[in-house]
Amino acid sequence: MKVLIVLTSHDKLGDTGEKTGFWLEELAAPYYALRDAGAELTLASPAGGQPPLDPRSDAPEAQTPATTRFHQDPDAQAQLAGTSKLTDVSTDDFDAVFYPGGHGPMWDLPDNLESIALIEAFVRTGKPVAAVCHGPVALTNVRRPDGAYLVAGKNVTGFANSEEDAVGLSKVVPYLLENRLRERGGNYSQAEDFAPYVLVDGTLVTGQNPASSVPAVDELLGLLRAATA
Repeated sequence: MKVLIVLTSHDKLGDTGEKTGFWLEELAAPYYALRDAGAELTLASPAGGQPPLDPRSDAPEAQTPATTRFHQDPDAQAQLAGTSKLTDVSTDDFDAVFYPGGHGPMWDLPDNLESIALIEAFVRTGKPVAAVCHGPVALTNVRRPDGAYLVAGKNVTGFANSEEDAVGLSKVVPYLLENRLRERGGNYSQAEDFAPYVLVDGTLVTGQNPASSVPAVDELLGLLRAATA
């Protein structure tokens, strides 16, 4: 199994003067769930190189066994420091793609042409696409071969409006992810705030929040195993 993980390259939290980026646990926990299952992983980002880490996700209270393991793993750190550029990766080389969240993706992934083309190619070839928390924003401008939005009519989830309110960033993000998924025709649903919640619709897997990252990857692994059974 070869899985591509796409991270953000955006580090500015709107006009707040604060930093953002990818959410560490949403990379670290899925990274090891996939690697420990035997997957070969490649990390990529729009700009390549070291992607920005949301500093809040690296705070002491945000640490988990997976984030600690990631920090202490020289191979993982080297991969993170040298992510491939999206322009240099091809769907042909991977069996699935996974988009972690963090607030960074809200700015640089929805309109990124390379990311859109990549996801559209995964969809055309029937390969699984998974995204968690704010990661599903990368799906919002992706279209199916018939021209419809990818999420139209699909059961999807992502960071909820109520969760954005809870973290105090509803007025900071360019728009609310839940609203955008609904606007694109997605059948959006959610669980309680910050509770694990994952939806699978065909080969599309979406998770609501950080707690959903490993359950989402478990579903992704299920699709990959079914494809090779």
